Parts: sequence; C-alpha cells; structure tokens
Amino acid sequence: MHEDFERCVRAVQAKDARFDGWFYTAVLTTKIYCRPSCPVVPPKPRNMSFYPSAAAAQQAGFRACKRCRPDASPGSPLWNERADLVARAMRLIADGVVDTEGVRGLAARLGYSVRQVERQVFAELGAGPLALARAQRAQTARILIETTALPMTELALAAGFGSIRTFNDTVREVFALSPTELRQRAKGKPAAAGALVLRLPYRKPLYPDNLFGHLVATGVPGVEEWRDGAYRRTLRLPHGPGVVALRPEDGHIAARLTLADLRDLPAATSRCRRLLDLDADPVAVDDQLATDPLLAPLVAAAPGRRVPRTVDGAEFAVRAVLGQQVSTAAARTHAARLVVAHGEPVEDPEGGLTHLFPSPEALASLDPETLAMPRSRRRTLLALVEALTGGLDLGAGSDWDAARAALTALPGFGPWTVESIAMRALGDPDAFLPTDLGIKYAAETLGLGGQAAVVARSAAWRPWRAYATQHLWATGDHAINRMPAA
Repeated sequence: MHEDFERCVRAVQAKDARFDGWFYTAVLTTKIYCRPSCPVVPPKPRNMSFYPSAAAAQQAGFRACKRCRPDASPGSPLWNERADLVARAMRLIADGVVDTEGVRGLAARLGYSVRQVERQVFAELGAGPLALARAQRAQTARILIETTALPMTELALAAGFGSIRTFNDTVREVFALSPTELRQRAKGKPAAAGALVLRLPYRKPLYPDNLFGHLVATGVPGVEEWRDGAYRRTLRLPHGPGVVALRPEDGHIAARLTLADLRDLPAATSRCRRLLDLDADPVAVDDQLATDPLLAPLVAAAPGRRVPRTVDGAEFAVRAVLGQQVSTAAARTHAARLVVAHGEPVEDPEGGLTHLFPSPEALASLDPETLAMPRSRRRTLLALVEALTGGLDLGAGSDWDAARAALTALPGFGPWTVESIAMRALGDPDAFLPTDLGIKYAAETLGLGGQAAVVARSAAWRPWRAYATQHLWATGDHAINRMPAA
C-alpha cells in the first residue's frame, strides 16, 4: 500500500487509525516517521514519504515520533493473512527467531537460502531481516525502559543487544532520546520485579465475547484460567516459562507478563497477539462477510469478531485430537490428565496455574494404556506426537499447505481435525469446518441448506471463512460465545 501515494496521503489527512501498521509516514522536513493516525497537524503532501515498515524508515534516517509512537502500532494484517515466504518470515521475526537463531536459522526454518530470504523480505519491506529484528529490539528496549526498574546494562542484554554501546546508540537513533531520558519521560511507576504491564493495540472494532469466551470455555485446568476479569495462561518460551494475564480494554488488551527470562518478551508478546488475533483488519473482514444477506445481520450485531488462536501450534494439535467426537468438558478432562502426568510444573503466586502444557518430547514417552479413550484415538495421538517430534512444523512460520498435507496423511485425521488445526494453530483465515456440528446447526437455523450448499455459499466469504465460522457458531447458545463473568 505504501506505493499508492494518493491513498496514503488521504489516510494521513484523515488520521485513519485503520491504516496504522500498514505503512509509515516519514516527514522530510523534521526527519521523523509517524503512524497514519498521528494526532499532530499532518504535513504537506510534498513533505511526505511512505515506508512499508518502521525498519525501512529507520534505515532511511528517520526517527520515531514521540507523540504517536509508531513503533507501538498494531502489526500489518498481511503477515497473518498470507502463507508465502515473506509472510512466514515476518511471523518468525516477530517470534524472535532472528535474535535466537540468526538469519541463517530463519532461512533454515523457511527452507530457503539466506540470499533468497533477504532478497524477498527487502523487496517487500524495504529492510532485511536483521534491520527488522533491530527495530523490534528497539521496541522491546523501550518497553523495558518504561515499565521496569532494571539497570540499563541488564536491560540491554534482555532486549537482545550485544553491548551497552549498541543499545545506547540504537535507542538514541530510533527515539532521539537517551535510555535515561526515555525512562524519565515514562508515566507511572515501574512494575514489580519480574512483572511487565503492556498495552497490546488492535484495530477497532473488537468483539471480545467469543474470543475470551472460547478460550475460557475450552481452557485446560492448570494451564489456563479466568481470574479477576482476565484470561490467564502459562507460556512455553525459548528461555524459560512465563505466565500472562490478558484483559480486554478500549483500544488495547492489557497484558501482565511474568517471565523467567526477559529475553523472551518479544516472543511472548508476539504469541499473545497471535492468540487474540490482534493484527486482523476487522473492517475488511466484516465488509466482505456483510455482502451475504444471511451473514449481514450477524456481522452488524457483533462487529469485529476475531478468531481465537493459540500460543503453541503443537499444543493445540494435541488438544484437537483429544477433542475428537467428545464434548468440550471431556476434552478438557483428557487434557488436564496429560498436564498433570507429563506437564512441567511452574510457579504462579498470583493464581491457580500449575503447569506448562506437555511438549511433544514429553508426550513421546507416554503409555497409551493410561489414556482413557478409544484405541483408535490413542493411535491417532501417538502418530501425531511422532510426527511433531520428527519435525512437523505447526508454528508461526509453517507452510500451511505442507502442514495440511502432513496432517491428512496421519491416521485418524479427517477434515474437521485438519481444518481446526489450520484455523487455530496455523492461523489460516480461510480455514473452514463444514462438517462441524455448530456449523450444521447454524445452517439449519439460517436456512443455508445442507453441507454441499454451505460449502458452495462459503466461496463468497473467502478468504475470511474462519471469521464466518465465528459468526455461525454464535447462532447457537454456547458458552464459548459469551464473555465469562468478571
């Protein structure tokens, strides 16, 4: 979009927050860059230049606006709508892969050469993987500076910088302030040791009922809970465990993170955003779904529905198998037993969380005879665990088509299970479950016809059939459609 000069100018002049994260406005006279909704008086069009990423603006010599904080914009919805190389790379960069594994590790995960990845990412983002990771480190540093009382030396290492000098230089270059000046300008008191309080922005509107209702209704005891008006869960992160509490607020999600290692802040933030589908463009989704006269009233009644996703693709796949042909309550019971038997214990002084969900490696040693489920589903679960430990990738950078094909080849994996995983774990916005009982109920209620008719009609909902599914499920009286009581 950044190449459509006139359209970008109109968005900036209208201060249209829908385009925050889609592109960045660089002001040639002041050498700063802003989000489109920046509250200051817009510059003259001849003084505007547009960039596809904050990293590209920084590389061109612009520094972040102190008023609108463009580094804290919602992410571009493109990276969660697409499954091509650049989109997969961007999801992995957001997950911190470049910081932990370098560009070679990123390329290896994607199955391409370093040169191919760098060339394609630069062509679309105006900056390479290293520059994009650097911009992310700068944002992480700003969060830590403003929300903790950590000494700057420790903070620099936690943010992923190799030296205090590089940390100081980067912060000054990006924000035109020293780290000490940033801390002095911060509002509020630093959080308690080990705890971080963040604002996760999103594009309005957001309808939280099905989002939080689904997560809580299907939550696994010990791993997830609803407490004091917030959804809480444990996180398995690269450097250690974490606990997050997520509470819906106007214009943002309030997140309270407790991490064993602060280096995991970018990964934890990225996974929470994916879990709640916060980078979606709800206006684009709703506009298309509302063209169907049967869906239009549902969209109008609940604009901004999101697709509840997951923080761990392997975890969700295991839970999908446990939930085959049983009730939500039974699936939670099966999962809770696995957690107690194979999960890693964690400390949670603020609530009732006790374990991380078991990793595929931990489940590889389970005795199938201990599973209180039909023998056929035991075989399905063991086959999935074997595939996951053998390299099946269901994470942020996975290839959706390859993952679907690999899952379909496993015993006991039918369309419902594969598409459930595609929707919740892979994040495919077009995943669809026509055989789901909730969809069948909705089709009968709305007069959509049988399964073949629903599939044919759903062609007009593409590429947003996962969002249509949320609206269809809402036609039933299910707990997953309602926000839990505070």
